[in-house]
Amino acid sequence: MIYWVVSSLVFAAACVFSMLGLGGALLYIPLFKWFGFDFKAVAIPTGLFLNGITALSAAVYYFRAGMVDVKGAIPMALATLIGAPLGAHLTCYVSTEKLVLLFSLFVFLVGLRMLFVSGQPEPKEFLPYNMRIIIASIASFLIGFLAGFLGVGGGSLFVPLLIALGYPTKQAAATCSLIVVFSSFAGFSSHVAEGHFEPKLLLFTTFAVIAGSQTGARLMRHKMKAKWIKRLFGLVLLLVALKLGLKVLIK
Repeated sequence: MIYWVVSSLVFAAACVFSMLGLGGALLYIPLFKWFGFDFKAVAIPTGLFLNGITALSAAVYYFRAGMVDVKGAIPMALATLIGAPLGAHLTCYVSTEKLVLLFSLFVFLVGLRMLFVSGQPEPKEFLPYNMRIIIASIASFLIGFLAGFLGVGGGSLFVPLLIALGYPTKQAAATCSLIVVFSSFAGFSSHVAEGHFEPKLLLFTTFAVIAGSQTGARLMRHKMKAKWIKRLFGLVLLLVALKLGLKVLIK
C-alpha cells in the first residue's frame, strides 16, 4: 500500500516540476524520508535518479515539440558541470552558513521578482547570440559552483536566467529541462556508490515520474499560460529560499 501512496505523490510532484523544467528532487527526497526510507542510502540516491528521469522525460517531449534551444542549453550545461565539482571541492575549506543565507536571500528575491513580473508581456527578442552565450555560460558556472558548494540543486535558477536572456517563459522551462538532465545525473553519479536502492520503490516511482512528467509537459505546452508558470515558479523559489535559510537559522 505504501508504494502506491508514495508513487501517487511522486506522480503529482513530477507533473508540477516538469511544467517548470525541473526534476523534483526537492520534494522526492524529503517525501521518501517522511515515509520511513533511509535518508542517505535510499532517499537521496533514489530522489536524484528520479530527478534526472523527470527532467529527461520532459526534455524528450519538449524537444520533439521544438521547444528546446539545444544550441543555447549545451554551453550552460557544460559550464554547470565544471562549476559544480569545483564548488564541492571547496566545501571543506570554507564555512557555508553565511553563504547559504546570502544564497537563500538571493533566491528569495528572484522568486519575488518572478511573482511581480508574471503579468508582464513575453520577451519579443533574444539578446545577441554571442552575448547570450557568454552571459549564460558565466552565470551557469556560478550556479553550478554554488550548487556544488551548498549541496543543493541549481536548476531552479536557470529559468529566471533564461527569461532574463530573452527566452519566452515556456521555451525557458523547456530548455531548462535539458540542462537539468546533465546536472541531475552528475549529482546522482556522486551518490550512487553509497546507495542501497529499494527495488520495488524504484520500479513504482520510475513509472510514476515518467507518467507524471509526460502529463505535466503536455499541460504546460497546451494549457498553461506564461504568467501561471512564472507565478508557480516564483512560489517554488520562495519555498527553496525558506528551506535553505531556516535550515541554517534553526541550528
